[in-house]
Amino acid sequence: MRILVWLFRALIFFTLFAFALNNQQSASVRWFFGVEWHAPMVIVVLVVFAAGCALGVLAMVPSWWRHRREALRLTPAAATLPAPVSRSDSGHSEIPPEHPPREGL
Repeated sequence: MRILVWLFRALIFFTLFAFALNNQQSASVRWFFGVEWHAPMVIVVLVVFAAGCALGVLAMVPSWWRHRREALRLTPAAATLPAPVSRSDSGHSEIPPEHPPREGL
């Protein structure tokens, strides 16, 4: 499965690389008041894509904050702390750990 994922990533990379090589001609973007910007077409597409991503993230921030405030309001503070485990002095270790051990740690 990992090989298929890497092949898919390589396919995407080489497709975008070929797109960049095919669109090296200069493009001009005309702004307001006679301002003009000259850059390769790939740079223009990349800047517009990055600006769209940034605008999308900024548009989601108020919703994220609202949901975070609501989640913090609904979660009591005592529920976020783990309950203390009382162990007897007899040496019995029959109490299972709170979480199973993680691999690699």
